[in-house]
Amino acid sequence: MAGAIIENMSTKKLVIVGVTLMLFQAFSFMVGGLIAPSPTAAIHYLATKCVDTVKTHHKGSKWFMPWGPDQCSKIRDFDEAMVKRIEANNIVFAVHIPLPNREMSAWFQFMLVILQFDIAFKIQNQIDDGALVTLDVGLAYRDDTLSEWTEMAHSIEHRKLSCNFTAPKIIENEGRYYDCDLLPFMEVGSVAHKYYLLNIRLPVNERKKVNIGIGEIKDIRLVGIHQNGGFTKVWFAMKTFLTPSVLIIMIWYWRRITQMTRPPVLLEKVIFALGISMTFINIPVEWFSVGFDWTWMLLGVQLKNPFYSIWASDVGTELAMAFIIVAGICACLYFLFLCFMVFQVFRNISGKQSCLPAMTKARRLHYEVNEGHWHWGGYTVQVNSAFFTGIYGMWNLYVFALMFLYAPSHKRYGGEQSSVDQTGNSGEDLQLTTTITHVDGPTEIYKMTGKEAQE
Repeated sequence: MAGAIIENMSTKKLVIVGVTLMLFQAFSFMVGGLIAPSPTAAIHYLATKCVDTVKTHHKGSKWFMPWGPDQCSKIRDFDEAMVKRIEANNIVFAVHIPLPNREMSAWFQFMLVILQFDIAFKIQNQIDDGALVTLDVGLAYRDDTLSEWTEMAHSIEHRKLSCNFTAPKIIENEGRYYDCDLLPFMEVGSVAHKYYLLNIRLPVNERKKVNIGIGEIKDIRLVGIHQNGGFTKVWFAMKTFLTPSVLIIMIWYWRRITQMTRPPVLLEKVIFALGISMTFINIPVEWFSVGFDWTWMLLGVQLKNPFYSIWASDVGTELAMAFIIVAGICACLYFLFLCFMVFQVFRNISGKQSCLPAMTKARRLHYEVNEGHWHWGGYTVQVNSAFFTGIYGMWNLYVFALMFLYAPSHKRYGGEQSSVDQTGNSGEDLQLTTTITHVDGPTEIYKMTGKEAQE
């Protein structure tokens, strides 16, 4: 057996391959850094306080718009509500996504919304320890400004407040705001519509202790986060280009293995499985989320609740943090393993170089010709887009290089076979000895055969 391609590749060719891979790696960084915009965009929204004058919230058939020709009846603050004797159960916080004169796009891929309460300090209405906010939330959508809103989801959600008041809790500090943590609110897996509307209620029920001890809520602020369309297009282009590239090298790699007279070894199977995994990741299935409307798959809230969050409960938060910690530990261990492997490779190379003077000329030539190098290129991340596209390109180049360099080589020295010969010498020794010219001139066997040929 002639071994893998990397074992039979000259230093010059190996350097050429390494430089080519580094150029592609640099290109993948430049695609994100020079062409694509920032991966995500964050838009801030301040909820409008609408008044449910006809009390239709029990029927759930009316949606409240914060602006536009069909905008709701609004109040500026809760002091105005007290003057007008408007109860808390008749106040609806309305948020239109996106802002006026804009529209959402399927290129945004997802929509993540986080929530923050503006809560004022009051001596007689402080936030209790472990206070829980109950939210009656509804989400609707439409694709033009004239059609009716269609309900997408409705749910009763609970969020635990985590607020600190840094100033002394005295009457002189009444009206100052608490410092409250951001709360996970909503996540939509695809942005299939142009306009979305959120209606949020804070129902109060003193008998059931609903929304009691949560302080004096002044405003609700939301931050909508979505993927930029320009970054999505660059990302899709990379996946579309890399999918056939890795697929072709994977097929070529497996054909090389099947042409061998022996069955594939474990390492070759693992590399092939890695190629299959990378191809599966590369397949640009996201194209379907742009060209088709997948909202019908949600079936309301039966199969998906966009307001559910694992971070909303203590158990869910601890579970999510545990997964993050385990993933971080695994990443560190994998990095240490790669460092150890690189160290082993260079130590092995150094050991071979130190043994060269003591070797026979044939074996010394073998190691000098087939010595390989592992090149790791440094990179500097300037923007988030360059980081995403660069790391994604690096994984594909890593898989591509593994399958190319560790594919079985079909190269033969002196036309000899790789199997053990009748004298017990390996194919490696035959390849070397048959290609080396004797330094002392022709051997006696050569002279005899040559003389017989002349006769």
